[in-house]
Amino acid sequence: MARVEPLSTNEAEAKTRKMSDEYSRSVKLNNMKKTLLHNTVAFDALMGFHKLCDEAKTFLSELDVNLFCYAISFENDCMVCSAIFKSFLDEQGVDFDALIMSPVQQALISFGRNVADNPHEVFEDQIEEMKEFFTDEQLVVLTSLAAMMVASNIVNTVLDVEY
Repeated sequence: MARVEPLSTNEAEAKTRKMSDEYSRSVKLNNMKKTLLHNTVAFDALMGFHKLCDEAKTFLSELDVNLFCYAISFENDCMVCSAIFKSFLDEQGVDFDALIMSPVQQALISFGRNVADNPHEVFEDQIEEMKEFFTDEQLVVLTSLAAMMVASNIVNTVLDVEY
């Protein structure tokens, strides 16, 4: 059972309803987002995740972004985000465990898992590998996206958000 119940937009204040309506035009309001709506600043901060995803899609495919986010969520043991990104992969006809990954995908998955597991163990050799495929600016976007994914994982896990 969720530790904080998702906010019903019917119960929300006008400012919260407006924010909810704006976001629901482009993204599905799942239970995590409805839980975050208890505070519009928290909601707005974590919804920056979607802007980072869009930015990453300027140099990665949607599949690569989904693989990256799934690997982070799986490594973090976040059941909600893992299930969401697994469903995105399923919709794309991709079996994560059976996928023969390109070198770029392998680097992304390894980097994402290391950021999620212990960012202190993202060593220079891994950064050099990432720089073989990505510019400094793109590496900043990917690191920020990973950080937002970890933040979402923490919210879902600590508040026991239901999928």
